[in-house]
Amino acid sequence: MTPPADTTDTASETPQGPLTGLRVLDLATLFAGPICATMLGDFGAEVIKVEHPRRPDPSRGHGPSKDGVGLWWKTLGRNKKNLTLDLSSPGGREVLLKLVAESDVVVENFRPGTLEKWHLGWDELSAANPRLVLARVTGFGQFGPYAHRPGFGTLAEAMSGFAAITGQPDGPPTLPPFGLADSIAALATSYAVMAALRGRDTTGRGQVVDMAIIEPMLAILGPQATWYDQLGYVQPRTGNRSTNNAPRNTYRTRDEKWVAVSTSAQSIAERVMHLVGRPEFIDEEWFTTGAGRALHADELDAAVGGWIAAHTRDEVVAAFEKAEAAIAPVYDIRDVLADEQYRALDSITELPDPDLGTVKMQNVLFRLSETPGAIRWTGRPHGSDTDEILGGLGLSEAAVASLREAGAV
Repeated sequence: MTPPADTTDTASETPQGPLTGLRVLDLATLFAGPICATMLGDFGAEVIKVEHPRRPDPSRGHGPSKDGVGLWWKTLGRNKKNLTLDLSSPGGREVLLKLVAESDVVVENFRPGTLEKWHLGWDELSAANPRLVLARVTGFGQFGPYAHRPGFGTLAEAMSGFAAITGQPDGPPTLPPFGLADSIAALATSYAVMAALRGRDTTGRGQVVDMAIIEPMLAILGPQATWYDQLGYVQPRTGNRSTNNAPRNTYRTRDEKWVAVSTSAQSIAERVMHLVGRPEFIDEEWFTTGAGRALHADELDAAVGGWIAAHTRDEVVAAFEKAEAAIAPVYDIRDVLADEQYRALDSITELPDPDLGTVKMQNVLFRLSETPGAIRWTGRPHGSDTDEILGGLGLSEAAVASLREAGAV
């Protein structure tokens, strides 16, 4: 996954990812749809980011910047070519339909009915290309009583039940401080797109992916619906503890750092008790199951937390590793960048960038042995590839100038 020496996109410099030959049109903004398109681009798809000529994707200005350069966009916009189109204009609509005829996937997150209002709904897009896969990513899906509502990841984190089970027992429901629901929806949409493309191999036809951001969050929360259906059980907030096993918590070390301990397996729980000098717990009947141990979390946390508090983080991690017990230091980003395992995996990689010189960011999600993904370039300026893309559609310089004069590009 070593990046190329410069920011050009040529087969001689970059491995051919498994999605090479697919073209994806990214019409989406903030954040699930664009992250999905980024993931597809990381593994070789040609991704064309389509933005309004006068209203760029707000993510370009999201978060910190350096010397006027938006830093988040460098990651979110990587491996994407950049085209400006006003899809509500006749000229923009015509150009998009030309692109659709030569593309495999469209990713969009407009409120339901918006593309139809512009005469760019599924009927028009599939007429232009019957093999097209249209991924529609919205807060609540394409139908139902909430479909018309504006939707963001925060709402999914609340409505899915995630916030209700997150936080301290005596505290409020807690939201994550980053786009968790959007990121999970992006992963789910990438999977859905690949499933739809595989289906196309069988049927010869494309189809619509209807992705409601509230659903992937609901899916990852475990058997809550089944528990409630069968037992009337509602999972409570338990902080860092679990109702399924103990000890499971974060613990402060002597040098004012933190570690996380998990004892999901019985053998691990027993090793931890030996390590912290409390083997007598192992003989208790309640210790033989995770649920039983969870009922005695106060006693177990006192034993584990007391031992950990008497040692430095490095001492604690070394002792747990020697005992073959599960532990991890609680990292911030400085620790991540310094960690030897992350370095071995090249999880944070450094890339050349025309604005920043070099820039570090998370690498592609996984390693493939034969057709690896790669970051071919970092996020580019708004509309930077417009002339090249329009020229590739056969539009003359005069035609492009006319579209610009009309405000369509």
